[in-house]
Amino acid sequence: MRRLLASCAALLAVACPLPASAQVAGQFGPAVPLAVNQHVLGGYVALAHHQAAALGQLRLSFYPGVDFGFQGALHRYDGDGASRTAVELGADARTLVARRAAGAPFDVSLGGAIQLSSADHRSVLGLGPTLAASRPYTLNGGAELSPYAGLALLFARTDTDGANTTDLSCPLRAGLEYQPNAGVRLIAELQLPFSDPLGVHPKIVLGANFPF
Repeated sequence: MRRLLASCAALLAVACPLPASAQVAGQFGPAVPLAVNQHVLGGYVALAHHQAAALGQLRLSFYPGVDFGFQGALHRYDGDGASRTAVELGADARTLVARRAAGAPFDVSLGGAIQLSSADHRSVLGLGPTLAASRPYTLNGGAELSPYAGLALLFARTDTDGANTTDLSCPLRAGLEYQPNAGVRLIAELQLPFSDPLGVHPKIVLGANFPF
């Protein structure tokens, strides 16, 4: 248990926040890419202050050590006298750069991501590299628990009522994946959208991944 807590603390320390106005939808799992020809379908609900979102993801791999993800979401914001519904589409790719089996303390992957969020009078485009780290633990009975953390360094362009702004953001994610059996992987993730114009409030994401 001490090793598990220490690993969680170390993973949370891999990133530091910067001002932000956009973020990739989320990490939704450990850093290890899928095996070749493996597929995962995920569904999630994200909740924050005055915000809620329903998200979906498809991940797949056709090259060793590399996988790809495609995300879609409906995001609802109600607060400060305003209501807005946004459609979000994103994609990412990642490759494994450090593996525990080779002696590293964590599995680490590097990649890149792009996301577009579109709503009435406002759109945000984010593009940049990503970093993720994780470490699995086998529990009694054969279930597996994997704490993970990640960040993205995004160049974000925001268009609001004809006014354009460009900035740099560093969204942070940290979470746990619990795999009770081979057919389902439960996800709990915390997202920190620093300086987001829709509100600087942590998001909690709950959902599941289903390999097929």
